[in-house]
Amino acid sequence: MKHKLRQKMIAILTRCMDMTIATTRADGSPQATVVSFAHDGLLLYFGCGAGSQKAMNISRDPRVSVAMTAPYEDWLEIKGLSMAAIATEVVLPSELTEIGRMMVQRFPQISAIQPGEAAAVKLFRVRPTIISVLDYSLGFGHADLVKIEADDIAETLDSMRHHWLAGTPATS
Repeated sequence: MKHKLRQKMIAILTRCMDMTIATTRADGSPQATVVSFAHDGLLLYFGCGAGSQKAMNISRDPRVSVAMTAPYEDWLEIKGLSMAAIATEVVLPSELTEIGRMMVQRFPQISAIQPGEAAAVKLFRVRPTIISVLDYSLGFGHADLVKIEADDIAETLDSMRHHWLAGTPATS
C-alpha cells in the first residue's frame, strides 16, 4: 500500500506548481508563505530571498509544514498533500547546479531573468517526515497519513540514478 501512496504523492507533486510553507517566527508565531517549487521524488526544493523572514525562520528552526492542492473543478476531485518536514539550506555546488536545472525545467521563465536583476537567493531542500495524502475521490475528506523514512525518500529520487545526491544529507 505504501508504494501506491508514494506514486500518488509524486503525481500530486507533479501537478502542483506552488505550495504553502509555514515556518515559525522568533516569537513562536507561525508564518505561512506561498512559494513555487521543484521536486525530485519526495524531496522538495524552493528558493527565497537570502534575507527574507522565511530564510531567517528556517535557519533558526528547520521544522516546517507544507500544504498543496492540485488544480480541481469539483470537490470530489480534490487531491493534495499536507506534510511535516525539515528544511535545510542547500550549499553543495553539485546539488545547487542540479536544483537550478530542475527549476529551469519546471519554470522556463527563470532563464529570462538576468543575473543583475536577481536578488540574493537561498535554495532550500524540504524533506518530509509525515505526509497526509488527501484524495476526496475516495470519499469526502479522505486522507491517508504516511510516516516518511529515509528509504522512502531514496526510492523516489530520480537524482540517485545519476548519483549527484549520493552521500548528502538529503538521503539521511
